[in-house]
Amino acid sequence: MSNPGSSPASAHHDHEHTPLSRSCGAPTTASTPAPWSGTTDSPPPAYRPIRLPAITAPTNTAAIVLSPVPQPLPVPPAAPPHALQVPAKRIASPDDIARFHASVHGRHFLGFVAALSASVHGRKLSDPLPSPPSPAVAALLDLISALAGLVASTPPLPHSFRYGNPAFRLWHEKLTDSASELISRIAATASSPADLAGAEVELAPYLLDSFGNATRIDYGTGHETNFAAFLYCLARLGVITETDYPAVVLRVFAAYLDLMRTLQDTYQLEPAGSHGVWGLDDYHFLPFIFGSAQLIDHKYMKPKSIHNPDILENFSKEYMYLACVAYVKKVKKGPFVEHSPMLDDISGVANWKKVNSGVLKMYKAEVLEKVPIMQHFLFGSLIKWED
Repeated sequence: MSNPGSSPASAHHDHEHTPLSRSCGAPTTASTPAPWSGTTDSPPPAYRPIRLPAITAPTNTAAIVLSPVPQPLPVPPAAPPHALQVPAKRIASPDDIARFHASVHGRHFLGFVAALSASVHGRKLSDPLPSPPSPAVAALLDLISALAGLVASTPPLPHSFRYGNPAFRLWHEKLTDSASELISRIAATASSPADLAGAEVELAPYLLDSFGNATRIDYGTGHETNFAAFLYCLARLGVITETDYPAVVLRVFAAYLDLMRTLQDTYQLEPAGSHGVWGLDDYHFLPFIFGSAQLIDHKYMKPKSIHNPDILENFSKEYMYLACVAYVKKVKKGPFVEHSPMLDDISGVANWKKVNSGVLKMYKAEVLEKVPIMQHFLFGSLIKWED
């Protein structure tokens, strides 16, 4: 994201430290956890449940820096009649990951995320939308509002653990009971609603997995990615279009993020597959992509501005990136450089455009290319698995 030779921003620290990577992923001299060793460690398991911590250091950071920046791509429309089906998990190995990324929908799903990001360049959350919210956007907002209402009617239960309030299972059960009706209201906004009859068969599993796992009472970037997949499926069906993208990010995804923070705080959801101190956030990745896009070409705020408490306090309601940093600082104790070295490192990048390019590349490498996360991704008729 920046030239490795660029000077690090050090004024925001009261002590010196070795920059981890002013290129947001370039090789550095900073120590990283030892790799798996056949002599000192047991071999890495073939299957790592999503709730267990992922390997903490970013993998092959030089490759991330040298990889191309994901570019916006149009969503391929799904022409009726639709052979909708219950989606299933298909990824179980690195070879499956490679097959997914070489496929049409692997490329276009990442291109969809990049297009959503591009649609909000320089836009605050409170800015007027380029066009009025469509009926589909309004229905999506109604869906999130309805799910937020379920939190109020499902208070947390007394329990003695740090994570995992069992009341989340009750909330998720209510989500399951209402999912079909909520999806049908969204499908009804399509230009030809009859073509989407029974769409909940394929869409509901994506929606149900967008808010965490009811058994483990956890949430992570895999669940967040399923929400993006839910939106991608709606785009394939023509329910949302490119003119909706700014509203999808600034209204729908922002409301989704607010709901997820409420769920995380209310039910103490355990981070699923947390990268620990090497991650951006124990729960989320997409708001760093969309939030850095919002800040591109901002006249005053630079990446290093995240260290200014006044900026976080006054502008976190307008920019998702700042809101995420403020949340991390609220829930994590100790020096920022110690509990969030990756975010601290990125703050030394020259401008928000480079930050945005870097986190898009990181999303592909650290989320969409990780078997422990993508083994839970779903494939049906709208996101097809190509053998």
